[in-house]
Amino acid sequence: MQKAKIIVIDDEKEIADLISFHLEKEFYDIITCYDSTKVLSILQNQMIDLIIVDIMMPYINGYELVSQIRKNFNMPIIFVSAKTSDFDKVHGLAIGADDYVTKPFTPIELVARVNAQLRRFKTLNTPTSATVPVIQYGGLVIIPEQRVVKLYDELLDLTRKEFDILYLLASHPKKVFSTENIFENVWKEAYFESANTVMVHIRTLRKKLKEDKKNQFIKTVWGVGYTFND
Repeated sequence: MQKAKIIVIDDEKEIADLISFHLEKEFYDIITCYDSTKVLSILQNQMIDLIIVDIMMPYINGYELVSQIRKNFNMPIIFVSAKTSDFDKVHGLAIGADDYVTKPFTPIELVARVNAQLRRFKTLNTPTSATVPVIQYGGLVIIPEQRVVKLYDELLDLTRKEFDILYLLASHPKKVFSTENIFENVWKEAYFESANTVMVHIRTLRKKLKEDKKNQFIKTVWGVGYTFND
């Protein structure tokens, strides 16, 4: 079986080496980078299964790097950062990261999160024999098997979580999902003070869907949650 290949990016050499050491013990193939300058080049030339990246780095910071990566690549990304505010966590997830670990951390926890992200990604991207039907409402078209969304034939650039939220709502029209329901269905984790995370993703999703008062695909049911307005 081919080993999963992971890039570890952190300008603090001791932390980067510590992460790499523990992942290598799990038999992962590790590329360690002490700055962000060569990462995009590596991605163009090698198949990478997961990325672990710090935020506060010289040249290109972690936020900017992840934004650039998400334009072309879909592998799981985990932020590991000393920035601990809710804003930083929510912003990191909103721009395309799949998980956010704060420093200091225990290596065993980070390894567990890496294993979980790789397992989920493999499950979500394993073809099934059954064809998943295309969802279409007005000018909105969702193609689940390709994870593609079009609005009046314009391809929308959605993050993985934005797509998953939209597909969850659109595949259950008229059903109202609470923020807890959405988080547990999309993130596959227990809900714990994660309402802001869900709301930020829905806010950015609405912008990409070009919603206004007369044209809304996602309807807020005040005090309850969200539903798809077909």
